[in-house]
Amino acid sequence: MKLKFILTLLVSIGLLSAKAQRPAPDHETTKGGELTIQPINHATMALTYQHKTIVTDPVGGADAFKGIEAPDMIIITDIHPDHLDPKTIEAINTKHAVIVVPQAVADKLPAADKTNLVILKNGESAAKLGISIAAIPMYNLPESPTAFHTKGRGNGYVLTIGSKKVYISGDTSDIPEMRALKGIDIAFVCMNLPYTMDVKTAASGVLAFKPKIVYPYHYKGQDINEFKKLVNAGNKNIEVRLRDWYAK
Repeated sequence: MKLKFILTLLVSIGLLSAKAQRPAPDHETTKGGELTIQPINHATMALTYQHKTIVTDPVGGADAFKGIEAPDMIIITDIHPDHLDPKTIEAINTKHAVIVVPQAVADKLPAADKTNLVILKNGESAAKLGISIAAIPMYNLPESPTAFHTKGRGNGYVLTIGSKKVYISGDTSDIPEMRALKGIDIAFVCMNLPYTMDVKTAASGVLAFKPKIVYPYHYKGQDINEFKKLVNAGNKNIEVRLRDWYAK
């Protein structure tokens, strides 16, 4: 009994430690129930709604997902290893989730991960698990065949979850397609040089499409406090949520 108690305690401590390394989740009220937003690391997060878990760009292995339910949906934006890690998908995909990807990602997935695959091109959409998913372009400016992210290869996404429209930028510059977005309730916007945008450019893009709430994410090495300052100087009604996506 004593050994069993010690083992249980050690497991509990391990789970608590994993959770303590993450920011506390945020909770949004939406039609049909609560939307929970759990930042994990860099471009990886878990969204929970009506007992369904949606994971974006899962990397970091099983340890990064301790305490998080197995995903019902996995959404991947691009082929780079900070967004696509087949080993992590294999480790967490115990329920055999719907996996939403662009074609370039589908081409790199093992056959075992293609059972419930949904492939979307820029501009296409699908509905899965009661959630509407629209694929949005993500690419670098100026456009170039040698850019880190070329137009049409990867996807940003707009998810309609209950009554909330959630924009996930993926790796993008301040592109016209992002600036033209309408009615976004919650946005996750990248910023890290030289791969995407700098803080000033990201703030300019956000001020153009005016989400109600914006999270800077995928921001390693960037000054997110300056991002908040710039956004709120231009529009005080946009709520900028700063969370530590790189907690240790």
